Amino acid sequence: MKTILLLSVLSTSLVTAAMADSSQVTVKDFSKESLAQKKQRMAWFKEARFGMFIHWGLYSQPAGVWKGKKIPGVSEWLQCHAKIPVSEYSSLIKTFNPTKYDAEKWVKIAKDAGMKYIVITTKHHDGFCLYDSKYSDWDIGSTPYKKDLLKPLADACRKHGLKICWYHSIMDWHHPHYGDKDIKPWRGNSTIKNPDMKIYQTYLKNQLQELLTNYGDIGICWFDGEWEGSWTHAMGKDLYNYCRTLQPNIIVNNRVDNGRSGMAGMTKKGDYAGDYGTPEQEIPKTGFGPDSYWESCMTMNNSWGYKKGDHKWKSKQDLIHKLIDIASKGGNFLLNVGPTAEGEIPTASVERLKAIGTWMKTNGESIHGTDANPFKSLSWKGRCTMRTLPNGNTRLYLHLFKWPKDGKLVVKTLLNKPIAASSLAQQSPLPVTGKPGDWHIQLPPQPYDPIASVITIDIKGTPKFQN
Repeated sequence: MKTILLLSVLSTSLVTAAMADSSQVTVKDFSKESLAQKKQRMAWFKEARFGMFIHWGLYSQPAGVWKGKKIPGVSEWLQCHAKIPVSEYSSLIKTFNPTKYDAEKWVKIAKDAGMKYIVITTKHHDGFCLYDSKYSDWDIGSTPYKKDLLKPLADACRKHGLKICWYHSIMDWHHPHYGDKDIKPWRGNSTIKNPDMKIYQTYLKNQLQELLTNYGDIGICWFDGEWEGSWTHAMGKDLYNYCRTLQPNIIVNNRVDNGRSGMAGMTKKGDYAGDYGTPEQEIPKTGFGPDSYWESCMTMNNSWGYKKGDHKWKSKQDLIHKLIDIASKGGNFLLNVGPTAEGEIPTASVERLKAIGTWMKTNGESIHGTDANPFKSLSWKGRCTMRTLPNGNTRLYLHLFKWPKDGKLVVKTLLNKPIAASSLAQQSPLPVTGKPGDWHIQLPPQPYDPIASVITIDIKGTPKFQN
């Protein structure tokens, strides 16, 4: 029998039972990790550069509509935007039955798009869990579907060589002890006078212990909902160390703590916990330096969860350009899909991922495992990434968003003489003329790709530039 977290105060016996599990973990301090150790732990993350975000839960059923009324805002915030009391919102658990869910199909869609990892919402702000937790009945085990949604996805990811990662919300609108005295009448904590965050922290840790011990190696613990005053800096540092105690090599984003600088996503100066920054729905104008890690998360339309009335889709070209732009600044791109309540990724999302995958099959080398653009400014419309080759030379990947009218690509300020130049699409050599700081690459009349053509230049050693 699972511990049932209802809207009343938890009994002392249940609280004691819940505290027993996580309290047995001796939390280690990971604050002394060296830069070299972190670099090694983050290596797969840098190599990946591209991942799939999945927002899925009870909110996928109403899909932006409540009692026949379209609710403004993103789908997964429906309960908040419509101020739906927990007692009413809880009715959704009776009908959630994603019988069309096919984890293998989802993973293949991601892999074919060139994605290397998947981050799925194990629990969003409404508190509902996509797995059968022994600490709550507010989960998939209480739905008509009943079966764990996470294990099939984790198994499929490992089968196809992707990393499985968990999103887990710190904020919890359902739990009676999340928050403080500044309660909202529609939230679960409105049923008691004095919410106790210590009780909630134990619940949070116990569920994370399930997620980090029952599903094998997890790539990332992706936290969110840390901005309310009830979540403190000390809590963030403790939770970071708790996750890494359970899985020392796991990566934890900076939303585990409360130092994030809004949607810009990078942590303020200080000893805030977290391994990387999380810009949301935006791409920074520049990167954050060679020793910084970051990931722009973004929707394909305007909502994270499925919203049937949201048809404002980004174009295939826009998404490919965003992927290139992010990689050129040394970041990762976490691109979202919001499956339906039945368990299907919307056709519009699949079509866009297929187009990205077509481009990546030819040009993925210019994204995966690359370093940021070394140029101060570019003399063509596009972006640049680079990598160090096994022989110590450097390969520059010039992404052309606009094809030169005269068929001549001019590369300014680069002092190194190109050893070789070619198209990534055809692997065909291209003639290079000019002088240091003013190299000319002769291109054919038509672009190799209508969205972004990639030209490679190999140079000896590291790139050097004119002042």
